[in-house]
Amino acid sequence: MVRVEELIHDWNRVGGLGQPQGKLMFDDETLRDGLQSPSVVDPPIERKLELLHVMDALGIHTANLGLPGAGGRPREDILRMTREIASSRLAIGANVACRTVVSDIEPVVEMSQKAGIPIEVCAFIGSSTIRQYAEDWSLERMLQNTRDALRFCRDHDLPVMYVTEDTSRAFPETIRALYSEAIELGAKRVCVCDTVGHSTPQGAAAVVRFVKTEIVDRLDPAVGIDWHGHRDRDLGIANCLAAIEAGATRVHGAALGIGERAGNAPMDLLLVNCKLQGWIDNDLRRLPEYVRKVSAAVGVPIPSNYPVLGGDAFETGTGVHAAAVIKAFRKGDVALADAVYSGVPASMVGLEQKIGIGPMSGKSNVVWCLEKLGLDPSEERVQRVLDAGKGSKRLLSEAEIRAAAK
Repeated sequence: MVRVEELIHDWNRVGGLGQPQGKLMFDDETLRDGLQSPSVVDPPIERKLELLHVMDALGIHTANLGLPGAGGRPREDILRMTREIASSRLAIGANVACRTVVSDIEPVVEMSQKAGIPIEVCAFIGSSTIRQYAEDWSLERMLQNTRDALRFCRDHDLPVMYVTEDTSRAFPETIRALYSEAIELGAKRVCVCDTVGHSTPQGAAAVVRFVKTEIVDRLDPAVGIDWHGHRDRDLGIANCLAAIEAGATRVHGAALGIGERAGNAPMDLLLVNCKLQGWIDNDLRRLPEYVRKVSAAVGVPIPSNYPVLGGDAFETGTGVHAAAVIKAFRKGDVALADAVYSGVPASMVGLEQKIGIGPMSGKSNVVWCLEKLGLDPSEERVQRVLDAGKGSKRLLSEAEIRAAAK
């Protein structure tokens, strides 16, 4: 049997395929930034615990569990989730978002002690001049806030990722000053943020490359670089890939791309793309479960044309397309059927190619569907079903196919 790779010339690899500059990790923002979407509901804790287990099964390394500074239910949920991670011995790590204000970080000390696991503090502060102007901040004030917050973390043995909001619109000297201070105070990771979805892939690579070569490599090459991007220009995934090639070793995303305004880079599609790039080898067969559970938990429907995981992603009713897929199936070659009219193998995410019958279908569609339903594809029966498809304005349902076949 011919290998599918021998049948495809991959232009994506012309000029060399970029590689992560270190172990590639993922931080899931579904239960923090994702819940800041104006359209979602904050799910009950039981749903959040279920999602943690699925994230862990997908090989996601860390999950942002919320903002402890909000107090009340958010803080209670964070403690429940950290205890679940500990008691179930999940591999996924926990982190939380805190302003660079000691009062935001203080609750994390107690939470970490009660849960019995380290909780990474994602200490964030605005970095762009437009934000400074709007807030009437000075750089010295921002640096002092950074010192106070990170010294508190250091004194209480809390691991820190130092987050600069709006990095993609900040001046180099401001980025250098803030990150240098944070690294000197013990931050183990720095997070470059495209907070308002401003970046293009070229811009994402440029700012990450600057942080890596001009700051991290000079001060402490062991410090990790995160990328947190939004999709206001619908460049979320492209920017993640560019940031990885430029030196980011942990990238953030949220299921189905939920989040502030137009949302975050979609974690599910980020995993798919990184696997297709050959950067990870995670088992992604539970991705459909992941997006279904998030959809049900937060009240966001999965669009039918959503890439890879939408209902239409691996289904065709077009005669020419379906014929090619069916011929591949009849060769007994699932990999071929997965690739002949699809850029993503359905089997990679635990799904399969589907053939439908509609106004643009041919006889091969009908024969295939009848055989799948256990019905004899006689000439007369095939014609009846084909006529029903041609007379429809959409793909026929299984019940409609059976009715026409009779």
